[in-house]
Amino acid sequence: MSNDSSWQGLADVLAEELEHLPAGARIPTHRQLVQRFGASATTVSRALSSLSRQGLIESRPGAGSFRSASRAATSVVDTGWQEAALAVSPVVGSEPTPVREHDASTVGATLSSYGADVVDLNSGYLHPDLQPLDLLATALGRVGRRRDTWERPEVAGLPDLRDWFATEIGAGLARHDVLVTAGGQAALSLVMRAVGTPGDPVVVETPTYPGILAAAAAAGLRAVPVPVDNAGIQPEHLERALTQTGARLVVVQPRFHNPTGVSLSDDRRRQVIELVVRHGAFLVEDDFARYLPHTDAAPPSPSLIEGDPVGAVVHVRSLTKSTSPNLRVAGVAGRGPVMGRLRAAHVVDTMFVPAVLQHAALEVLTSASWPRALRSLAGHLADRRDVAVEAVRQHLPEGSLDRPAHGGYHLWVRTPTGTEDHDVAARALQRGVAVTPGSNYHPTRATTNRLRLSYVAAPSPADVVAGIRRLGEALHPR
Repeated sequence: MSNDSSWQGLADVLAEELEHLPAGARIPTHRQLVQRFGASATTVSRALSSLSRQGLIESRPGAGSFRSASRAATSVVDTGWQEAALAVSPVVGSEPTPVREHDASTVGATLSSYGADVVDLNSGYLHPDLQPLDLLATALGRVGRRRDTWERPEVAGLPDLRDWFATEIGAGLARHDVLVTAGGQAALSLVMRAVGTPGDPVVVETPTYPGILAAAAAAGLRAVPVPVDNAGIQPEHLERALTQTGARLVVVQPRFHNPTGVSLSDDRRRQVIELVVRHGAFLVEDDFARYLPHTDAAPPSPSLIEGDPVGAVVHVRSLTKSTSPNLRVAGVAGRGPVMGRLRAAHVVDTMFVPAVLQHAALEVLTSASWPRALRSLAGHLADRRDVAVEAVRQHLPEGSLDRPAHGGYHLWVRTPTGTEDHDVAARALQRGVAVTPGSNYHPTRATTNRLRLSYVAAPSPADVVAGIRRLGEALHPR
C-alpha cells in the first residue's frame, strides 16, 4: 500500500484480518502498521479510528489496541446502506445543501496512543509527571464528599466558577457574561454552530489548530485562511478576507499560537479588533495557552476582550492544557445577545457540564497550591523547550527552527526543501518517534515541509532528545 492510499482501504484490509483474530488479541502497533503498509501516520490513525467506531477494536492507554471482545461475539451486519443514508440529500429543486463534514482525523491523530518504544512528540497534553496530580487528587477527594457536588448545577455553570472566570479574564465581566463548557474544543464547536450558519465563511489563521478547522467543517462553515507572521495574523490580509467574503466569524489564537508559537503584538491586537468591529463580525479569542508561559516569558498582554468596545469578542479560556486532559472545563465569555445564543445551543448539545468536574476545577483554582503549580509548570516547560531547541540544533539541519516561543509546549520546525511532511512523519514513526505533519494545520491539507514537535507528552527531557535524534535519523537515513 503506497503513502497516498486512502484510510478507508487500509481500514477494510484490517477489518478483514480482524475477523480471524480471537477476542482480546493485540493488533500491530501504530508504528508497525506504518512500516507494513507504507502509509502515513495520519492515514493509519484514521483507519484505526474507523475500526474503533465500528466496535472492532478497543484501545487501552499504554498497552495498545486489541480485538474487541464485544464485537467478536456478535454476528456480522451488512451496513453498506449507511453510506447512502448518511450522504447529504438535498430536496429536489432546492439549492445545494452545505456539507457538514465530521472529520476527526487530524484532531484524533493527536490523541493516538503509542507503545513504550515510541517517543511521543505528537500529543499536546502534559505527561502525568508534569500534571499537578496531588492537587487534582486532593480537590476531587474533597468535593466528592460534599452533597452539593452531586446536585444538578445551573446550566451556565457554577456561579462561583463563573465568577472566577469573569475576574480572571477581566474586561469588567460578570458571571452572567460567562458560560462553562466541557473544555476548549467543546467551546469552539459551540461558537461555530451557534453563531455560524452552514455555508458561511469563517476566517482562520493559517496555519492553525486542527480542532478549529474540524469544528468549522462540522458546523458546515467554509474556512477562509489568512496568513500569520512573527507578529500574528496579518491585518491587510484579514481586511481583504472580511471585505471579499462578508465573514461574520474570525478565530485567532493571540498567545503562543498553535503551531507557530507567535503572539499577537500590541499593534496587531488593536488593528484586529478595529477590523472586526468595522465589519460587524465576531472575533473568537482562543486563549488556550494563557496558563502555559515559561519562566522567561514577558508579562502577559491583556485579553483581546479587554480592548473590545462593542461586544465583538467571544473569549475562550480552557484549564485542560495546564492541568490534565481529564479536567475538561473551560469558560466562554462575551457580552450581549450572543451569550443567549450560546447558552441555548449549550443546553441543546450537553445541557450542562457535570457538577463534580466544575467543583473540582474550582477547588483547584482557589487552592493556595495553584499558583505554585503554575510556577512549577513554567519552569518545566522552559527546561524542556531549551532541551528540545538544543536537540534540534544538534540533530536537524541548520535553519530548521525559527525563534522559539517563551510559552506553549511545542516547536514549529522546518524540514529540508523537497521533503513532504507526511512522508517524514511516517519515516520518523518507523524510527520510533511520533511527530505531527504541518499540513494538518492548513485547511487545504496541502503538503508542507513543516512539523510540530511537542515536548510535554514524553516522560522526560531525555526522551525528548532521543525523539528528536530519531527524527534526524529519519531525515538522513544511512
